[in-house]
Amino acid sequence: MRIGTLYGLGVGPGDPELITVKAFRKLQESPVIAYPKKLRGSKSYAHRIVDMYINPEEKEMLGLVFPMTKDEATLHAEWTKSAEAIYSFLSQGKDVAFVTEGDPMLFSTFIHLMKLMKTLHPDVPIETVAGISSFNGSVNRLGIALADGDDHVAMIPATENMEEMRRVIESHDAIVFIKVAKVLDDMLDLLEEMNLLDKTHVVTKVTSDEEVIWDVQELRGTELNYLSCMVVRK
Repeated sequence: MRIGTLYGLGVGPGDPELITVKAFRKLQESPVIAYPKKLRGSKSYAHRIVDMYINPEEKEMLGLVFPMTKDEATLHAEWTKSAEAIYSFLSQGKDVAFVTEGDPMLFSTFIHLMKLMKTLHPDVPIETVAGISSFNGSVNRLGIALADGDDHVAMIPATENMEEMRRVIESHDAIVFIKVAKVLDDMLDLLEEMNLLDKTHVVTKVTSDEEVIWDVQELRGTELNYLSCMVVRK
């Protein structure tokens, strides 16, 4: 029997209209839609983006829980469980479309799932469909040219190492920091010291109906959502 194909679909940063024509087509063609599911059962961000394009009565919906923990044993057990749940459909010849916000090959849940599937079931065909990432959405919403001419651009996760963050800022014309929520105040202190606060912008859940474009001068002490980007354009 034919083995189904596992598709990693990038469904964009938040606005349902920003999914690609190809991702839309794969959603329509795939009999099984897999998506990250929250422990309490509420819809994940990626699921909400594609909600308007899916009739659950016509699809087999596969919600998968990916625990937020650093315990290796728990992670391995739960990820393996998810991979095997997907394979149970693939082994029946059914294609599975796994939806992920942004792009499937950039800081995505799908990356680890893909690696694990290749290890557990190397016979499974895997394809990805590129998606618009949050940094693309952010600079377009802000009206900021991310790169022009010979500009140097970086897109990195913000970390607690402020000297490293300083070096990145000094050596690039534009920088997009993701995962900035956990070090927000330290980043704001650094940017103020470098006289770059007026060149800094922060956006949460960009392009979605929950989007927030923050006033950077009033951000200190704010608990940002994980899905936030900081754009520094010198």
